[in-house]
Amino acid sequence: MAENEGKPEKIRCEACPVMCYVAEGRAGACDRYANQDGKIIRVDPLTLLDRRIKAGDEVKPFLAANWDGNDISGDTPFVTAIGAGTTYPDYKPAPFIVSRQVEGVDMVTVVTEAIFSYCGTKIKIDTDRHIGPEAATVRVQGEAVGHVMTGEYGSQMLSLGGVDHLTGGSKAEGRVTCDTLLKLCNRQPVEMTIDGGSTVVVQAGAPPVVDGKVEERMRVGCGSATIGMFAAQWKGLVDEVVVVDDHITGVVSEHQAGKVLGWQPTGIRIKGRRSTPGRYFRVANPGLGWGGTDITDPLTILGDWNPKKGARPGLRLLMVSTTGEQYAYYELGDDLHPVARPLPDDLRPSVDLIAENCEPALCSVLFMGGAGGSLRAGVTRNPVRLTHSVRAGETRVTCGGAPVYIWPGGGITLMVDVLDMPLNSFGYVPTPALVAPLEFTLPRAEYEALGGHVSAIRDLPDILAHGGEYGHDIRAIGPPKGR
Repeated sequence: MAENEGKPEKIRCEACPVMCYVAEGRAGACDRYANQDGKIIRVDPLTLLDRRIKAGDEVKPFLAANWDGNDISGDTPFVTAIGAGTTYPDYKPAPFIVSRQVEGVDMVTVVTEAIFSYCGTKIKIDTDRHIGPEAATVRVQGEAVGHVMTGEYGSQMLSLGGVDHLTGGSKAEGRVTCDTLLKLCNRQPVEMTIDGGSTVVVQAGAPPVVDGKVEERMRVGCGSATIGMFAAQWKGLVDEVVVVDDHITGVVSEHQAGKVLGWQPTGIRIKGRRSTPGRYFRVANPGLGWGGTDITDPLTILGDWNPKKGARPGLRLLMVSTTGEQYAYYELGDDLHPVARPLPDDLRPSVDLIAENCEPALCSVLFMGGAGGSLRAGVTRNPVRLTHSVRAGETRVTCGGAPVYIWPGGGITLMVDVLDMPLNSFGYVPTPALVAPLEFTLPRAEYEALGGHVSAIRDLPDILAHGGEYGHDIRAIGPPKGR
């Protein structure tokens, strides 16, 4: 007897360019499609969002369950592309093209799981710490996956992924990049190292961990802004305040806010590059210390005090960081050198107020992709018309039901906050590329004018009752009673 005689044949999955041959009861390389009884099925359930609840808060999945037959007209669930399947090889209509009534208007929603070779994430890390120089390479498991971007107010920024890392480097680089993007977009933690900088653990919606330390606060502002906000709180309680910051260190007696309040000169000297009165650049190097600098002793940024400009024994000095995490109180001795003293009780509320005005430090992950190429052919026979419709605001684009930002210019380049999407909305194909849910919603008349696949339009009850291409036994769970 031949070795394979009597064994079911493997069947080919055509849901992505890899085109795996899948054995009975096994899944393909992507873990998204499987061979069940000689038929390729979508493993994850198609997902509905109940419009009466927040996006990402609760979902109504369906797979091999019984729909109760309730009328679903009116305030209907939104059919997302999560679990819908793909249009690949793109000439065919999208897996689900849904017709429904929205406030009396005939609308069409086209859903497909788009394969993104041109995609990545933009990461916002709320921390004043210096995590690495601008343009430094970001690595995961030793492989380059992105780079450090220009910093923003109170945050460090990373750009990860992109086609050059996914497909332009080695196989290992592409595999690690794809795995990194998938984990980040599905809200899982990823540890990454930055050349010439820190080790950072990033997870959407969680505090960043920088070199093993969990960040707690996002700075209230730069040193100058902090003085502008709180100078009045210090007036009469202390003679001088220095707010230490990697970007702009502030000195209250020289600052315009102090001048307006009648602050007297103190003869202080800051070792930095003076910008405007009371504002100093580069008082130290970037780092993990006070205010995002590399210092642990704030006195290192001070020069000799000048008695001709107000310095005197007993002068009271408060030094504080932009998050209120570091602070120190000094009084000038007879030699005009600062002597550390306990923080007076009447200054404690002002330090606490800085901390109170700092927001919690979090990581934000925005998926970014170019929804161009041939996936648009699953929506219309003339793909450029879809692009024009999106650009004109006639077609609304969502990812897993979440609103997206469409970049100006040509094409359909979108960004979406992964926290607005249902959990585990993303998948992958081992080309490598990320798979993201994509929905296009527009009036039916507009869809017909685009040259859309009108013959493939189905109403929601039909979809719920009969499922789609990847399994006729798909059923739905209706919204719970009383909601």
